[in-house]
Amino acid sequence: MSSNSSTGPEMSATTKQMLARVRQMVPPLLESFHKGQLGRVAVIGGSEDYTGAPYFSAMASARLGSDLSHVICTPNAAQVIKTYSPNLMVHPLMRSSPPALSPSQSGTSSSLTKSAPDTDPTQVAAQIIPMLDRLHVLVIGPGLGRDPIMQETVAKVITAAREKGIPMVLDADALLLVAKDPSLIKGYDNAVVTPNVVEFARLTKALGVDEQVEKAEKTAGETAKVEALAKALGGVMVVQKGSNDYLSDGNVTLTVDLKGGLKRSGGQGDTLTGSIATFLGWRAAYLDGLWDHGNKLKKEELMGLAVFGGSAITRECSRLAFAKKGRSLQASDLTDEVHTAFLNLFGEVDAKL
Repeated sequence: MSSNSSTGPEMSATTKQMLARVRQMVPPLLESFHKGQLGRVAVIGGSEDYTGAPYFSAMASARLGSDLSHVICTPNAAQVIKTYSPNLMVHPLMRSSPPALSPSQSGTSSSLTKSAPDTDPTQVAAQIIPMLDRLHVLVIGPGLGRDPIMQETVAKVITAAREKGIPMVLDADALLLVAKDPSLIKGYDNAVVTPNVVEFARLTKALGVDEQVEKAEKTAGETAKVEALAKALGGVMVVQKGSNDYLSDGNVTLTVDLKGGLKRSGGQGDTLTGSIATFLGWRAAYLDGLWDHGNKLKKEELMGLAVFGGSAITRECSRLAFAKKGRSLQASDLTDEVHTAFLNLFGEVDAKL
């Protein structure tokens, strides 16, 4: 490739100023810290057909600097994901619908199937919800799939996490759930959604703002679409991905204009969800005052800064990976670039800050 990844990213003055603010919420590495203080993140997703997405999300979170990265998935997915990396804690707590029974089996097994704990979303969720008190952030959706038991279980976990005030990043098939029932997250300002183009359109239609968004695209500025969806969701942070990333909660809108790569291989959005999750974990550390940072950042701006940081890291990972791999770029190539991307954007962060 002709692009030189070693020259560092080009950025506007506004982006440079924003990254300087994001850097203030990045904790230094201090001897006084103990395991888990700088981020406990769990990714809920991963099913028999989709094992890569939760891995990429959890590994991005870990590589960026989260102390503990969990994956909560189905038993079949857990067996596979555990072979990808020993660094992740993988919990086979999710369940999917059992295979359809043949006519000869259905008469003898249906009564057992109806009452089995593995097919009751309430009982499945009851195994996951106790974990929430040990977590800073949830990522919900990577590799989730559309199985009804999986979807119903996640709906119950989202409700419980919202009651506890836990930040959530929702992506992929978790957004299908939101499209069906927007009240799950509507008005929850600790939620972030990261839809692709199709998911964005589905959400605007579900919330009845599709015509408004279409009109805004023609008559207003580039950020009108993301602002309309964020307002319809009642202050949820929405990430509209594209040549630039637009981030909005309906009141404040930010633009991430760092250049990314040109290859659109699947799985790159999982680096985004994991990266945002780590910054949200650092947001918790900042609010807890784990180091002497002088409280220069306002609490109400930290969510936007966390999402900005996650977006910037992902775009820089994409740029670096594309410079090396070009058309052959895969999601795993972004994972390999997370630390370099951090250094390019923020440099070393130490106790002197």
